[in-house]
Amino acid sequence: MNILDENLPGNQVALLESWRIHARQISVNIGRRGMSDEDVIPLLLQNHLPTFFTRDKGFYKRELCHSGYCLVILAVEKDEAASFIRRLLRHSAFRTRSRRMGKVIRVSRAKVSVWALSKQNEIDTGWFQVA
Repeated sequence: MNILDENLPGNQVALLESWRIHARQISVNIGRRGMSDEDVIPLLLQNHLPTFFTRDKGFYKRELCHSGYCLVILAVEKDEAASFIRRLLRHSAFRTRSRRMGKVIRVSRAKVSVWALSKQNEIDTGWFQVA
């Protein structure tokens, strides 16, 4: 399941839907409006292996790695969010849910940076691996 933070614009959510990328958005059809960052993690753990997409850079922390979810921080402009979500979901290293679980991922135009549950160091992955 893909879960979108409420900080993603509605036009980007609509674009994802038009590409048949299904997602629930916080405050629209999951969770509640104005949820604090601390409330998001328990919400994720109540769902089956979700991938959470946000523009909130405060989520990019190694200590937030958990085998029960994936966090994706979009370090791109608001109007680019949907394109980069689709791009990440097509990336060979993150194409399947099992490849994403246990990771905190930061997506930017230049690269994809990853904290993984099983690794001590941050890993940078290039966009060149997109299939």
